[in-house]
Amino acid sequence: MKLLLLFFLFPFILFAQSNLARAEKLFSDGKYLEARPIFETILVSNASDLKVLEYLGDIASHTKFWDTAIKYYGKLRQLKPHEANYHYKFGGALGMKAKNSNKFKALMMIDEVKEAFETAAKLDPKHIDTRWALVMLYLELPGIVGGSESKARKYASELFKLSPVDGYLSRGQIEEYFKRYGTAEQQYKKAIAVGGSKTCYQKLASLYKNKMNEPEKANLILQKINH
Repeated sequence: MKLLLLFFLFPFILFAQSNLARAEKLFSDGKYLEARPIFETILVSNASDLKVLEYLGDIASHTKFWDTAIKYYGKLRQLKPHEANYHYKFGGALGMKAKNSNKFKALMMIDEVKEAFETAAKLDPKHIDTRWALVMLYLELPGIVGGSESKARKYASELFKLSPVDGYLSRGQIEEYFKRYGTAEQQYKKAIAVGGSKTCYQKLASLYKNKMNEPEKANLILQKINH
């Protein structure tokens, strides 16, 4: 009986796998609106498919449908509450919704955003993106609702332990935010010395061009990317 059942189910299993592969290919090609209905169809037969739920949340994020992204990431958090990345993505979607809401609505969401990111950080001591999100969150929040340079520095220090280049970049970001441009310049130069990635050069070039009014220096730095 089991063998007979498997015989009948086999074509459907192959069909589902084929659909998933096609949807994943469309997603990787950036064709989010084409991938979405295929993922939604797969979800009908398995409403708790973690991979499909995450893809749908990511599509909603890429297309800036924040409420939809929050719904999918929220479901993922319920299904697997100890997965740091789900809390991180939920906090990110909620934070973007807050940024695009009026100030009163945004203030109502801040605590939940902080809780999501901090939960992710506790669940995964090596989650770099979460620590970057917390650095930026505590920098950009007004002090009256929890903004704090010391907390931003705390997570920048955690970043440094995980990845020195991210540590220097995040320290540079903090210095730049508070208009301590000379110190920011030093941090970005240290990031270049340690990592030398395109991002490192771009951060220093942006500082020269947009904050220190030194476009010649910015151009010299950008030229180094292509050498």
